[in-house]
Amino acid sequence: MLKLKSNLRSFGTFQTMLKQIPNDLKGRKTSSQEWLRRQLKDPYVEKAKIENYRSRSAFKLIEIDDKFKFLTPGKIVLDCGASPGGWTQVACQRCNANENDSNAPVGTVIGIDLIKIRPIPGATLLSPMDFTSDVSQKKLQEILDSRLVDVFLSDMAPNATGMASLDHEQIMELTQEALRFSLQVSSPGSVFLVKIWNGGRLNSFLEDLKRFYLKVQIVKPPASRKESPEIYVLGKDFKGLKKRK
Repeated sequence: MLKLKSNLRSFGTFQTMLKQIPNDLKGRKTSSQEWLRRQLKDPYVEKAKIENYRSRSAFKLIEIDDKFKFLTPGKIVLDCGASPGGWTQVACQRCNANENDSNAPVGTVIGIDLIKIRPIPGATLLSPMDFTSDVSQKKLQEILDSRLVDVFLSDMAPNATGMASLDHEQIMELTQEALRFSLQVSSPGSVFLVKIWNGGRLNSFLEDLKRFYLKVQIVKPPASRKESPEIYVLGKDFKGLKKRK
């Protein structure tokens, strides 16, 4: 088994060592070897390192926002499933939550995840916390302090089992919870972006979303691997909830 030294001095050295993997990891699972090979060939992995993003998934959000332009200075953003923080970093930069632009409105970015998230300039982080718990959702509402969310992001996903139908069901449960909470805290005209794994409940979810958003569409950014079952569903222009008399 290949043991990587903890004192690697550069990402280039790390890449050089990883190139030995096909010959040196005979004891590793095939899936592990395939993942490592993909990492070596993936330009987004090195780009994330160069641009100081915590994950390659940052570029998925960048590419989606470059097209639809919903992350702008002053916006209030809630990022669910935020660890390790790539999406949160992008949101802080584009909404000026990090206050890098003194001439632009300052946004608010809140990230939450079951896994611990290291501090990110400009972000309020809740971790480790379970988004689906009542305690966590109450805490989020306390932080918002009656303010409404402009952009609701969910990159949440359960641990994959390898069984496509079961994985789809589990991620759809998370997605439905994200939608339920977003309806309580989102402002009229807001955006909802959620990751799902394609499957049988997709169409019914799209229909649910159309009840609350004027525009709903499926997005597959270039940074999302072609072989991956993940897709993103974007809801634009939240209609708001009618107040009961």
